[in-house]
Amino acid sequence: MWHQPKLLNALADMLFVAGGAMLLALLAILFLRMPLASVRIVQLSAPLRHVAPMELEEALAGRLRGNFFSLSVEGVREALERLPWVRRASVRRVWPDQLAIDLEEQRPAARWGDSGSEWVNVYGEVFAATWLAAEENGNFALPRLKGPPGTAAQLLQRYGESSEMLAGISLRPVAVTLSARQALEMDLTNNMKLKLGREQNRSSANERLRRFIEMYPTVVANRIPPPRVVDLRYPNGFAVYPGRLRNPADGR
Repeated sequence: MWHQPKLLNALADMLFVAGGAMLLALLAILFLRMPLASVRIVQLSAPLRHVAPMELEEALAGRLRGNFFSLSVEGVREALERLPWVRRASVRRVWPDQLAIDLEEQRPAARWGDSGSEWVNVYGEVFAATWLAAEENGNFALPRLKGPPGTAAQLLQRYGESSEMLAGISLRPVAVTLSARQALEMDLTNNMKLKLGREQNRSSANERLRRFIEMYPTVVANRIPPPRVVDLRYPNGFAVYPGRLRNPADGR
């Protein structure tokens, strides 16, 4: 082998390349461990309404290990998205020492069920969270939706449509309930309950509600005592009751 210059040159080149690669790897490891490139600033894109500063600090605790290059951006994002009031998080590095965080907070549109800790956001998604004390007053202004699992988006849409329809008689739903048998009920701001029943081929819930709205000023509004329940589950009319309807035949 010592008498083969080409082979010796090739071997020397291989050793040189291997040595250079090992040196570069060693330098990279040392650079990544250097505290000089550590993340010093965490920048939020907008003020937070529902996420408390302490919650944010706890979520980030232990996630900012390493430096600008070795820090796990994905790990930070996942930790932030586990916060109850965070719907989506975006995290990116900003040279030389910043972490830019963009949080999409949950925007509650309604309360969900009877638990007191579940909400429906503007996309019709149910999420669980504790309401902040600072938002206590706004809490009670939200309508309550209740129905089988997977119906939150449907009920939120129904609430929006009904609110627009009832605005003409200065009323608004405060609760919309869908039973297991798909029978719809609605509580209004004047403490009146509407029994709308199930969707049928001959008569939809919107048609029954429209009939109530047309007749409300002349037939319902001035009744003494004011009705507490209006049963709209009839094909060509409705019945009014001064108290609680005692025959809960859902979905006629």
